[in-house]
Amino acid sequence: MNNVSPFKALEKTPALATVRFGDRVLQLPEGANLAAALLAAGITTFRQTPVSGAPRAPFCMMGACFDCLVEIDGITRQACMLEVTDGLVLHPAHLPREVTNATD
Repeated sequence: MNNVSPFKALEKTPALATVRFGDRVLQLPEGANLAAALLAAGITTFRQTPVSGAPRAPFCMMGACFDCLVEIDGITRQACMLEVTDGLVLHPAHLPREVTNATD
């Protein structure tokens, strides 16, 4: 699989923020859309589906599909709805294989 990203930053010299994704330390443009910045940095798998383990990455980029889920400070969030900030520590989202009723 080719890991060269087709996504490129629009600005030539943006301020950079240090972000950790799993075991990778990345320099991403501060204030950029987090999902877009991760894609531009070559991150191609944001999470895996709970049943089959298929890799998932951003699809809609507008908060509708939930394929860009990442874990930040123990909370699962949509990367496409967040901005890059310095010091973010992200992990691929680990979703439960079984969904339980929140009222139980």
